Amino acid sequence: MSDGPEWFAPKRYGYGAGLPISWQGWAVVTVYAALAFFVAMRFSTQLVIVFAILIPATTALIVITAKTTRGGWRWRWGDED
Repeated sequence: MSDGPEWFAPKRYGYGAGLPISWQGWAVVTVYAALAFFVAMRFSTQLVIVFAILIPATTALIVITAKTTRGGWRWRWGDED
C-alpha cells in the first residue's frame, strides 16, 4: 500500500492507473479534461500554444496519477493484490 492518498485504482492488467476511486481523483480528471477542451477551442489555430499548455498539463496529470494510485504503478497480470 502507498503511504499517500489513494485517488486512483490500479489497472488489473498492464501498467498504470485505472479509474478514479475518490472525488479528488475525479476532480483532477475533470479539471484536466476541461482545460484540454478550453485550450483546444480557444487556440485551435495556434498549435504551438496548444502544445505549450497541454504538454505540462499532461505531465502534471501523469505525476499526480502515479503518486496517488493505490499500490503504485507496476506491471499487473490480473491477480488480486
